[in-house]
Amino acid sequence: MHLTGQKVKNLGKRVLAQPYWERPSESYLVRRWPDLFATCVATVFFWLSLTPSLVPRPWFLQGVIGGITAAIGYAVGSVLSSLFRWLVKWRPSERARARCWLAYWILSPILAGWLISESAHMQRQLRQLQGLPPSLTWHTPMIGLIAVALWLLLLMAARAVRLGSSTFIQWLGRALPRPVAVGIGLLVSGIVVSTALQDVVFERGVIDVADRIAKATNGGTKDGIHQPTSRLVSGGPGSEMEWDELGFQGRNFTGSVLSKDQITEFTGKPAKDPVRVYISSTAPEAFQEDEPFAAQARLAVRELKRTGAFDRKVLTVAGTTGSGWIDANVVQSLEYMYGGDTATVAVQYSYLPSWVSFLVDKEKAGKSTRALVDAVRTELDKLPADRRPKLAVTGESLGGYAIEDSYGTVDKLLAGTDAALLLGVPNFSPIAGELRDRRDEGSPVWRPEFEGGRNVRFAQFPVEDLARPASEWGRPRAVVLQNASDAIVWWTPDLLFERPEWLKEPLGPDITPEINWFPFVTFWQTTVDMAVSYGVEAPHGHRYGTGSVDGWAAVLPPEGWTAQDTDRLRAYLDARPTPY
Repeated sequence: MHLTGQKVKNLGKRVLAQPYWERPSESYLVRRWPDLFATCVATVFFWLSLTPSLVPRPWFLQGVIGGITAAIGYAVGSVLSSLFRWLVKWRPSERARARCWLAYWILSPILAGWLISESAHMQRQLRQLQGLPPSLTWHTPMIGLIAVALWLLLLMAARAVRLGSSTFIQWLGRALPRPVAVGIGLLVSGIVVSTALQDVVFERGVIDVADRIAKATNGGTKDGIHQPTSRLVSGGPGSEMEWDELGFQGRNFTGSVLSKDQITEFTGKPAKDPVRVYISSTAPEAFQEDEPFAAQARLAVRELKRTGAFDRKVLTVAGTTGSGWIDANVVQSLEYMYGGDTATVAVQYSYLPSWVSFLVDKEKAGKSTRALVDAVRTELDKLPADRRPKLAVTGESLGGYAIEDSYGTVDKLLAGTDAALLLGVPNFSPIAGELRDRRDEGSPVWRPEFEGGRNVRFAQFPVEDLARPASEWGRPRAVVLQNASDAIVWWTPDLLFERPEWLKEPLGPDITPEINWFPFVTFWQTTVDMAVSYGVEAPHGHRYGTGSVDGWAAVLPPEGWTAQDTDRLRAYLDARPTPY
């Protein structure tokens, strides 16, 4: 049956003529008005999204969180409403429905405005708790408008899918039994929607755009970064890695290397030029089809031998983030402490942002770093024990995961290194997860104690935290810098349905007592927190600042190094601009 223009017009008039409080006709799949009960549940979900989370959020992201969680709430309410209608024959009268709608229109805007204002107050408290100015721009009307617009957009998309599925099932029903038509229709619809979201929207849309942007960035060089003149650095004279092959983060890392004169300026003693080796994902060896990570590792070892890295006091393997970034404070801390008598080596497995690498390249992080660790360990074992440099490993964020995945367990990490410093490692990292799961009874998950702090300790405020417990440290040592408010540390899909341990009493030192867990809501709040976790100052969110100075001083102090030296170096680095 084909609808003429006049029939479509008449159908539209009938839909628009129906009062919104009346229950929509079952013949309309795309209804004029949303379901009342589902709308109420969506509104409650929006209200819950206004509660604070790990870090302060800007008003426009609050609107996004509100819209997404409202859409989830509507879906939950719609399922419950449909289930009720299927199980119970009773229906409220049109008069009761009209009064309920009237109460909704009167109460929901008033309550929403009041709760949004209260959320601003809670955000100011959280900002103050994390050392930010309490002043905050919080556009109450815009938050509501963004949330409603996004909710309606998602609702329309869901109804379009529903309409398409129903039409397809009706078409199949002409030739197949009803149950078979429904089963095939739902299966095909599910495949089409999932394929469209994954292949078209996500991979060919979001991922493709992110890849093009990252590739363009990777070909550039940050202002103020220049090709090194030191032969001890990749990209410098005599290096197998050409400067143009290093990529954006590789050029940042090698082009900002400290000179011995800069180190002497701080120490007041003769110093050496540090060794920095970096193998990018665009190196010719990385394009070898057979074992590309092993080829990168072999090139890294050749660079280490060329620069005399195995004759240094400390050799550090650094895990890189998705884009290839290495924290300058972590590397420079050790170089200043040892008067430049250090070597740092890293391999890049991707140039994509870390959130994209997590989705498409995560396994590469562990494989590439594991190949490097194995290659370096093999060379060290060839040297006499008294001539080997101390082996240290470090990594921040996804770089920390890369190091942890290279060893797998805390026992292997301690057995295979002289010192480890990990910062803000993601929740899925194997060793940090093991340490939290096996923590000593009574210690909170955000500051766990492991075996009485004998070899491993966690810290957010290193000066105080690393002094606990009071028992003596053993060797080798590992320090994990972990902020209680770091969403990257705590994000997991389990937040959808499970209350996390980091919300159990006592809460972390920079977590507001107003925080709470709600199904679905907390997951999206924490997801957005990851995007804004750099908007606070260290040691909060995903910012670790110069905490690496205290970390290295705890796990690998030079001979004669004192607490006063640590304080002086921390202050010195705090006063200097970060080179990249």
